[in-house]
Amino acid sequence: MGSSSTPVDYLPIIIQMLVALGFVLLTMTITHLIGPKRKTKDKLSPFEAGIEVIGNARAPFSIKYFLVAILFVLFDVEVIFMYPWAVNFKEMGLEGMIEMFIFMGTLLLGFIYIVKKKALDWE
Repeated sequence: MGSSSTPVDYLPIIIQMLVALGFVLLTMTITHLIGPKRKTKDKLSPFEAGIEVIGNARAPFSIKYFLVAILFVLFDVEVIFMYPWAVNFKEMGLEGMIEMFIFMGTLLLGFIYIVKKKALDWE
């Protein structure tokens, strides 16, 4: 007994998304219109973590930070792929286990490559 979905079945989801988007836009518009508009030197100056701005914001710095951040995101996303596998582990049986070993082996090879290239060393 297969169930087929029609576009009408998605109507409540679309309505909910439109209501949420409308709420956000309405709230932002109202706060912009009725909110205070006092522009002072302090409010217009750049601010980050309570630290005074010193020098040019375009000063170069080490690419290592970006490399480590990208590697973190990459491996974090790979871990997210393991969650559905863990939930459906019993249903997949031996074939699912072998596929996960191949996946983990590929991840391990990537990690070994990263360590050999010294991508995580800060120098």
